[in-house]
Amino acid sequence: MAAMQAKVKSVLSGDTVVLTNAKGQERTLSLAYISAPRLKREGDEPFAFQSREYLRQQLLGKVVQFQVLYAIPTTKREYGRITVQNGPSLPEDTVSEGWAKVREDAGRKEEDEAALAYLDKLRSAEGDAKTDGKGLWGKGGQIESLNDIPDPNALVQQYKGKKIDTIVERVLTGDRLIARLMPSDSKHLQTMLVLAGVRAPATKRTTPEGKDVPAEPYGIEAHQFVEARLHQRKVTTQLVGVTPQNQLIGTVLHPMGNISKFLLEAGLARANDQHVTLLGNDMSQLRQAEKTAQNAKKGVFEGSTTQASAGPLDADFTVSRVMNAETIFLRPRSGEERKVTLSSIRQPKPSDPKQSPFGADAKEFLRKRLIGKHVKVTIDGKKPPSEGFEEREVATIAINNKNVALTLVEAGYASVIRHRRDDPDRSPDYDQLLLAEEAAQKEEKGMWSTQPPAAKQYQDYSESLQKAKMEASVLQRQKKVPAVVDFIRSGSRFVVLIPRENAKLTFILSGVKVPKPARQAGDTAEPFGQEALDFATRRCMQRDVELDVVSLDKVGGFLGHLYVGRENFSRALVEEGLAEVHQYSAEQSGVVNELNAAEQKAKEARKGMWQNWDPSQDEANDEAVPAAANGTNGTAERRKSDYRDVIITHVDQESCKLMLQTIGTNTTGALEEMMKSFSSFHLNKANATPLPGPPKVGDIVAAQFTEDKQWYRARVRRVDREGKKADLLYIDYGNGESLPWSSLRPLTQPQFSTQKLKGQAVPASLSFIQLPSSQYLPDTIRYLFDLTEGRQLVAIVDQIEQDGTLNITLSEPGAPVGETINAELVREGLAHVPVKLKAWEKGATDILANLKKMQEEAFNEHRNMWQYGDSLGLED
Repeated sequence: MAAMQAKVKSVLSGDTVVLTNAKGQERTLSLAYISAPRLKREGDEPFAFQSREYLRQQLLGKVVQFQVLYAIPTTKREYGRITVQNGPSLPEDTVSEGWAKVREDAGRKEEDEAALAYLDKLRSAEGDAKTDGKGLWGKGGQIESLNDIPDPNALVQQYKGKKIDTIVERVLTGDRLIARLMPSDSKHLQTMLVLAGVRAPATKRTTPEGKDVPAEPYGIEAHQFVEARLHQRKVTTQLVGVTPQNQLIGTVLHPMGNISKFLLEAGLARANDQHVTLLGNDMSQLRQAEKTAQNAKKGVFEGSTTQASAGPLDADFTVSRVMNAETIFLRPRSGEERKVTLSSIRQPKPSDPKQSPFGADAKEFLRKRLIGKHVKVTIDGKKPPSEGFEEREVATIAINNKNVALTLVEAGYASVIRHRRDDPDRSPDYDQLLLAEEAAQKEEKGMWSTQPPAAKQYQDYSESLQKAKMEASVLQRQKKVPAVVDFIRSGSRFVVLIPRENAKLTFILSGVKVPKPARQAGDTAEPFGQEALDFATRRCMQRDVELDVVSLDKVGGFLGHLYVGRENFSRALVEEGLAEVHQYSAEQSGVVNELNAAEQKAKEARKGMWQNWDPSQDEANDEAVPAAANGTNGTAERRKSDYRDVIITHVDQESCKLMLQTIGTNTTGALEEMMKSFSSFHLNKANATPLPGPPKVGDIVAAQFTEDKQWYRARVRRVDREGKKADLLYIDYGNGESLPWSSLRPLTQPQFSTQKLKGQAVPASLSFIQLPSSQYLPDTIRYLFDLTEGRQLVAIVDQIEQDGTLNITLSEPGAPVGETINAELVREGLAHVPVKLKAWEKGATDILANLKKMQEEAFNEHRNMWQYGDSLGLED
């Protein structure tokens, strides 16, 4: 038969090849007169691989001349000779190298002299090879070949990072091969190998039930692409992992490079997200190859549309709120607040008992890094409404060129969403997110830890006055306590958390009066109340702040100053025209000059509530109110008054008078120091000197108080000589009792004299009201004592009597003008407006009118002294 030309597609063994012509038709040809060892699944024959390898190296992929010499009629198997131009002539060279034997039955029926001569030549070459110990005639030749790998994961760990010589025996699909791994000369592994980093379309297949499933688009092309480049080629493999089906995953390096990269560039596969953690940073090269094909719309990307990123939204975007570890609110320089979800991540799942305890820590982690910071935002897409969720914008947020989502995942406070392969709404740093998650899991960070976080339980100290007093005593000793604003109710009212105290409390700004917003939909806000709330939300919400606690209100609210950064937020409100100065509390806190300057600045700029300000009105108000009628009981009108910080130490049921101490650096501190020394002095038995004789009315003595057995300064009011007792008034606290003379000591020491420090208890009466002299007086005294016991209050001194008694209006520090204790007693039916007014009271017509209105309300509601609807208690 005449010689023909073909290309060697594959080499099946040391004596058989598969040829293909220009049309792609295949033909199997065995070399005539010889036989080579066989490659078998149950175990290769000795030298089978070496024999096949010799032929593969000589012929694979080459164009050859071949001639069919004979065929077996029963099997139609063809036998012949192959010649390579400027190369070997087969089967002669195979026999000469000892990689095949001449068949024993060769030429038995041959009559052609030329054929017999050729056989003699082959046998002679075989003899020479045998003599020289070549090939099959040498020693050894057995290679351990495994088709089943008992522990694929152990194999990957053994050869991780190493390159393994490999021959691709067969290409099944664009991303799956049958490969012969050759980790050593004596051990081969023949197994399924999945290409790392890619997922190719499927080829035609048949299900176990016998149903034909057609190929996916470009599945055949992907298969042909890989087969043309890898089939029976010797390559290098790096094992990177194992599939859930225990198939090896590896990077196959063609002499020209990574075959996965070329497959992606041709548009015949997509990058495989599941392999990101196996490939690490090498995945970026494959992503770039995929992007090249996408942009060129090649192969599987034909007809696809590339979603354009919205890009940075605003250079001055600020994070205003952190809802949780995946959702935040952004505020532009102008415009409405915008809610976005961080791309490709998920906060610790509330439904997962192992993850949910880390939700609060994850939110706090994000809050500390983002709140109030300028960020760069790129919108990656939108998630449609699903499973009860509204439509969400997903975005990549970067601060200092660092993806915030990546920071969260690195710390173990978020997991990475597994996107569908055709989902474009994903983070541009998706691969880094997956790698960070794997690292966090290995290091057991955050929610991947085996130990749950320490539970953070905040105790609400504003839920009762008693609890508030306990915490206030702690906070008042500190200056600028670190806190976090958790909620904002109005421009001056905040809910704050103090982590180091595990405390939650209501905090109210002191020194300013801020208009109130509407409490609920449909209510009317005070002018600029909503603006003040919005301003506070922008500047303070979820911010780290510092608190300076001054005092408490009557329901457990903490009064004081709030600092954002180094700025007193009260000043910021006043400067924006969203609050006005409350003169007394501002004076007492030492910031009155700062706040007045800010208010004047707001007025001159006509900001907020001062937009219609008339300077002449202020001048008129400064001259308007006479000194005798400048109280502010029950009215909203501002007056210049004698404000004093006081504490009520006693309420006398007989005289209906209050006893109070004025709080100040020159009084309170001096009394505390004197009392320490006073107590130490009298605890010393050496100073236990009795009175030299009976006490006299008006003497100042040291007396041991019955209830606490402590020593105090007292003035003798009456002397019972028969009973040897003295009626005393404790001059620093205003209460009194009767004690035997033996419980008294002389007070002659100059350091304790009233010349050194006068008695601190001052008598006072409540202005513009009269307490009942009927059976309701005890109720009034108890109610008044409950309102005032142990609490710092503000007293407006309306008039001073000749005996030194102060006529006062009492209120809570920072309370709105008009909300006073005097008015509260009238409102509750526990006091009334006097029928006969004192001369100085008659000028306060606005105060009296307001109190009479409250009295009428109490009368109509039958409160306390008005329960029977009569005028009990109005005797003068």
